[in-house]
Amino acid sequence: MTTDELKEMLDREAARINHIDFIDRDPVQFPKRFDKLQDIEIAALLSATIAWGNRKMICNNCEKMLSLMDHAPYNYVMDKGYEDLPDMNIHRTFFAKDFRHFLRGLNAIYSRHVSLADFAKAEGIAATELPSWTLVERMNRELADANGGVCNSRCLPGNLANTALKRVNMALRWLVRDDGIVDMGVWDVISPAQLYIPLDVHVGNTARQLGLLNRNANDKKAVIELTQRLREMRPDDPVWYDYALFGLGVDKELKIAD
Repeated sequence: MTTDELKEMLDREAARINHIDFIDRDPVQFPKRFDKLQDIEIAALLSATIAWGNRKMICNNCEKMLSLMDHAPYNYVMDKGYEDLPDMNIHRTFFAKDFRHFLRGLNAIYSRHVSLADFAKAEGIAATELPSWTLVERMNRELADANGGVCNSRCLPGNLANTALKRVNMALRWLVRDDGIVDMGVWDVISPAQLYIPLDVHVGNTARQLGLLNRNANDKKAVIELTQRLREMRPDDPVWYDYALFGLGVDKELKIAD
């Protein structure tokens, strides 16, 4: 398969998956319910945080989280409603104590900044080489400070030297990209060109089959390698191809010409 043929196939598959019908099957549906930026940001982060495992379970538990917040995430965070939350399981290994930990950090951020976007601008993430990793580093600082210096990797990854940061990169795709279909484009902190591919098992395996990724591990180096290859095809919007790689991997429709 030539480079042009590969690009043509990926563009076709991305357009097939990046469709309004995709929304109801994906956690992106939850931030898309809101109009206020702060509600969108909180719903995006929390929905992405538990986006691992069975997709139906993920969506059911995102619904449960929003119900716990009375479907008003920003008000719930600022009113500290999470402090009255009884111990419970929210999603797999993510429990109420983890939820409280995360929301205490968000309360600290929103107490000083109008939005998470404003926080990201104040931290200058756009000027850094890896904006999403920088954002998580700065958010982890806030979460730890708000929780007596304790870190919690169930909220945001702590091993930033190696983590693929899949779920945060997915949330940033939702917040930054805007083509009027699935992604929302409510952030102008960074450009789509600065996004990194949300790398999971499906995306990684498909990328390797297509010759887009040589590294075997689904880690930070793999994210950088794959995103750079995708930038060669679409410099201004490389993670557009997340739809193609995800769709091909999940649907098992990959057919590579000899």
